[in-house]
Amino acid sequence: MHKIKKYANRKMYDTTDKKYISMDNLAKLIKSGKEVCIIDNKTGEDLTTSIVSQLIARDKSSQDKVVSSKVLMDLLRKGGDTLSDYAKKYVSLWQGALTMAEDEVDKLVTLLVKDKELSRSEGRNLKKEIVGYTDSLKTWIRESIDRQISDVLGVMNLASKDQVEDLAAGIDQLTKRMEKLEKSKKK
Repeated sequence: MHKIKKYANRKMYDTTDKKYISMDNLAKLIKSGKEVCIIDNKTGEDLTTSIVSQLIARDKSSQDKVVSSKVLMDLLRKGGDTLSDYAKKYVSLWQGALTMAEDEVDKLVTLLVKDKELSRSEGRNLKKEIVGYTDSLKTWIRESIDRQISDVLGVMNLASKDQVEDLAAGIDQLTKRMEKLEKSKKK
């Protein structure tokens, strides 16, 4: 992993290659598949997300490949639950594809048993093994997306729907208490 220090004068120093690095060269480094961590030299704050966002914004060739700024603004306007909705649709899509694959495996194994290329018990075992793999894959996809959503929400510093609802409930309780206090003062 390349550790990059960003200085107050906007210069960046790659501590791995022991040389200063430009934004263009940083973009090339990332595009080549290298992992980077960009930190503020003075505060130690992780600036990786911010700098990579800047690189994406200025990279004309990647603008068709990344989320448009309109979509990002919509996410910010609508809150973190919109991101969750996208992820749920993505998970659902994958699970649907895996279910279709299971159906195709079922048809193929049935055909192999019918053509006597597999015994019934071998067919059952093969189906069971494949279904076990797809179940594990479905779980892995769901957990990976949940973890990534959590990370993105943390970076974006957005409140979740539950947090907003809890806050609204707290405000309602305080409003009712204030109304009671005002009524008791008038008496």
